Amino acid sequence: MTYQATDIPAGDQTVSQPRSQVTPGYGETLEDVAFLSGAALARLDLLLTRPDVPLSLLRERLALTAAEACVTHQGRPERVAELRDALAFLQPGDSPGPAGEVYRAWHLAIGRRGPMGSLERALPGYDPQEVRAWAGETEGGPVRRAASVLQRVVERQPRDPVAALLCAEAALSAALGWSRTLPVLTLGLRRADLRRTADDLRLVCHRAIASAEAVVTREASDLTRRAARLTAVAPKLRAKGAGEAVALFLTSDAVAPAALTALRSPRAARRFCDRLVELGAVRELTGRDSFRLYGV
Repeated sequence: MTYQATDIPAGDQTVSQPRSQVTPGYGETLEDVAFLSGAALARLDLLLTRPDVPLSLLRERLALTAAEACVTHQGRPERVAELRDALAFLQPGDSPGPAGEVYRAWHLAIGRRGPMGSLERALPGYDPQEVRAWAGETEGGPVRRAASVLQRVVERQPRDPVAALLCAEAALSAALGWSRTLPVLTLGLRRADLRRTADDLRLVCHRAIASAEAVVTREASDLTRRAARLTAVAPKLRAKGAGEAVALFLTSDAVAPAALTALRSPRAARRFCDRLVELGAVRELTGRDSFRLYGV
């Protein structure tokens, strides 16, 4: 086992947290990999208590990453840019398309307190009682429970791995006492892993968590720095409704100017976004001249 430091800013200081790294030839037994994943979950649990980490924004970004992983498993070509567009410009009554539906499911899964309760919104095509039965209590620790739920749903719905992963993530977050679902397992699992069962499945779930912790911590570090920059420049913004607009950026992965309804007009919203880009507080995410999206 090797360790490497992961930096997360804390106020004016930078805190280095040791992070375990799975190396080739190590951690091949269930017991060894369980130790690594337990350490990774303990660090994630501490991260979620940090007041400077923008948790809503972190969950949004990880939901997007999880959705991209799922559509990749399905063999679809859509990636982050297309997934963002599918939801950001969705009109009432329109369908976001198959890939957009996957992203919408993840977006709904992380959006409400209570991991299990969010599943009903994320999986509207299933009977709520059936969903609760899939993701219900199982014996063992958090990873064992999540793996059991994953296997259970894959066996019942082999053509819908997204439902299985959503249920497994909800079960993991609930078992850890997290208030909302935080995508972790999905970031480290491969498509072939979903066909495993029993100890083999638990093994790959432990490995997935141990590797995904690095992704989550790195994303948290980046978003914490960026959110601090946006908060620092906020007092310089004189536009009416600037406070509400800044709050939206701090909780949303991508924001279209049209969503900034607190500002006076669409033109004012576009100018506001461009001003934030000039100040280095947000980024334009699309590279387009129109239908732009902005994010921290």
